[in-house]
Amino acid sequence: MTKRTLEGTCRKRKRTSGFRARMRTKTGQRVIKARRRKGRARLAV
Repeated sequence: MTKRTLEGTCRKRKRTSGFRARMRTKTGQRVIKARRRKGRARLAV
């Protein structure tokens, strides 16, 4: 049987667009700030 294509990409998703990844950079912090201002329920993945 063939494997599912999305297997194992959860870690990559967290590392690239997780909260701590965003806070690490200036632009990422700006993203979080903008999402807070907009009133998002979820700020990051």
